[in-house]
Amino acid sequence: MRVYIDMDDVLCAFTAAHRKALEINSEIRYPQSVEGFFLMLEPLPGAIEVVNEFRSKFEVYILTAPSTRNPLCYTEKRLWIEKHFDYEFTNQLIISPNKGLMIGDYLIDDHIEGRGQEDFTGELIHFGSEDYPDWQCVRTYLAQKFTETV
Repeated sequence: MRVYIDMDDVLCAFTAAHRKALEINSEIRYPQSVEGFFLMLEPLPGAIEVVNEFRSKFEVYILTAPSTRNPLCYTEKRLWIEKHFDYEFTNQLIISPNKGLMIGDYLIDDHIEGRGQEDFTGELIHFGSEDYPDWQCVRTYLAQKFTETV
């Protein structure tokens, strides 16, 4: 199974960091445009453990859209993956403004549209939704799908 995983608000806490940055300095209209913003994002609970488990069972890619307001985000997202996973996993990083271009079995994303999610050919797992509120629910669902295909 090929699984794509979004970064912002799926692997790492983008919205919380965004809010905090605005509280600290409300004059910065786009905190994500500040150097270091993406590199300093905190992992969401369970994300690292579950994704590492998936890596041993599935073909896993990180599929994230870029912040064009911060050209450094391309580098910072790559460095984030190495920092929280390992260098090898950086080879599985895809940065694309259109997630619908990818072909796979699952896309785990916090949005169902806006960056091509609606055109993804596999199944969209809406992270943060009522059905998939956290990584434990996603783990359970994909474990069930994995055993069905074996």
